[in-house]
Amino acid sequence: MTHKIAILGASGYTGAELVRLIATHPTMEIVALAANSKAGLSMADVFPHLRHLDLPDLVKIDEIDFAGVDLCFCALPHATSQAVIKELPKTLKIVDLSADFRLRDPEVYAQWYGGQHDALECQAEAVYGLTEFYRDDIRAARLVAGTGCNAATGQYALRPLIADGLIDLDDIIIDLKTGVSGAGRSLKENLLHAELSEGAHAYAVGGTHRHLAEFDQEFSAVAGRPVKVQFTPHLLPANRGIIATVYVKGDADAVYKSLSNAYADEPFVQMLPFGQQPSTRHIRGSNFCHIGVSGDRIPGRAIVIAALDNLTKGSSGQALQNANLMLGEEETLGLMLAPVFP
Repeated sequence: MTHKIAILGASGYTGAELVRLIATHPTMEIVALAANSKAGLSMADVFPHLRHLDLPDLVKIDEIDFAGVDLCFCALPHATSQAVIKELPKTLKIVDLSADFRLRDPEVYAQWYGGQHDALECQAEAVYGLTEFYRDDIRAARLVAGTGCNAATGQYALRPLIADGLIDLDDIIIDLKTGVSGAGRSLKENLLHAELSEGAHAYAVGGTHRHLAEFDQEFSAVAGRPVKVQFTPHLLPANRGIIATVYVKGDADAVYKSLSNAYADEPFVQMLPFGQQPSTRHIRGSNFCHIGVSGDRIPGRAIVIAALDNLTKGSSGQALQNANLMLGEEETLGLMLAPVFP
């Protein structure tokens, strides 16, 4: 069976990444690509690296006949996404890559995103899209909310440890570095080559990054009580990749065993041997997350380091993984591409 696929927001980085992945998917066919600002252009015009593919031209969203679509990926900015999704057919399966449906509490959404949620009916049915922990719910869902890429990285490092009660919940530090593609494709002065290259800097310091809302929501749900972490992201002069160094109070051997048990049967989350650490260069362009654990010279402390590609496992690859489940396909279809190295 071939599933008909539409991608809204196809002219952005996550839209292009979806096209790249679906191009080799054995049961998916892209039948519609929307990008309002670039409507009328071909994908080859917008992304020359995709010129070898036979793809429909970009159109405006309201030109798409969704009656012929089985599943829609929505790769639009937050606020825009909810306005579009609430008008789509109620029978259409949707994977949203924006932040609009990640947070279960509308008041929390308003606090972090600066405006009231305008699609509460859709928000109420949305399933959080961290595949490894919501697999059964995703399989039965109509609307899945993709996670933040930083939020996914931190959760892979921490969720099993919180669930197993192995670490001090009041002393968790996530020190994260991310590539520039996570900021999107729109023009920004601080992302110009001359402004960004040959340096790195922290941003959203002191607890202002929006992905903290996901950490608060998910870690508190796992723990059964409020959990707040310290989180500082840093922007690297690299196109892709996230690496998070997570500091916890807990026995390093027990931490390693907990993570190894949690991910033993997961196709995309791979534990490194104890004491080895991951690198963004080893997951580039793939749907894999690598995790390493080391002890610290201070007894009773452990360091967990997780790395993934923000555009793939952190966004579009995760979205395709979820779409496979929603369509009754093998979860790994189209996603077993090896990382690009060097």
